[in-house]
Amino acid sequence: MIRVVIVDDDPLVAESLKTILEISEEIEVLGTGNSGPEAVKLYLQERPDVLLTDIRMGESTGIEAAKEIFKQVPDAVILLLTTFSDDEYIREALQIGVKGYLIKQELASIVPAIKAVYNGQTVFGTEVVGKLASILTDQTPQKLNNIELSEREESILFAVANGKNNKEIAQELFLSEGTVRNNLSQLLEKLEVRDRTQLAIFYYRNYPQK
Repeated sequence: MIRVVIVDDDPLVAESLKTILEISEEIEVLGTGNSGPEAVKLYLQERPDVLLTDIRMGESTGIEAAKEIFKQVPDAVILLLTTFSDDEYIREALQIGVKGYLIKQELASIVPAIKAVYNGQTVFGTEVVGKLASILTDQTPQKLNNIELSEREESILFAVANGKNNKEIAQELFLSEGTVRNNLSQLLEKLEVRDRTQLAIFYYRNYPQK
């Protein structure tokens, strides 16, 4: 059972999301909130597997709440849900390490997205994916410098950037999941990034042509 907390400044939206999620027998909603401070309080109180939070809220944004949560729980799994596909929000969300960014209109994708981030994947809504390359290449690229990636490492990097989990990567590259895990660990260390989200950012900054 995937344990979820929902936060949205519109109580009706929060309850509607709760109803949608609880249709799935694999998801349990532990509670709902309506502000950034409530998001932090509920997360620390309930310790859910996934926090699903709106961005624009009265007292503070969902991104500010996420930053506060990450200070105390660095491996928190946070999925942002918003009506705004604002470039700056997307950029900041990626930089702080959230696991996904969905547009509210894409309601059908919310349950699969929660399952995906719970299993370690990074998820972006269709509208967001279309903006990723331009958003990330607008910034100064992280330079490869003298770092050389093998063909396998580049293939794994590409797969991670496209949201594939270890099992899918293993099947695609004809490797064992253990080998994929080992290669991922080496890739994280070599590129000096902390997680799969940062690997995806690195990919889009340095391989925009692919």
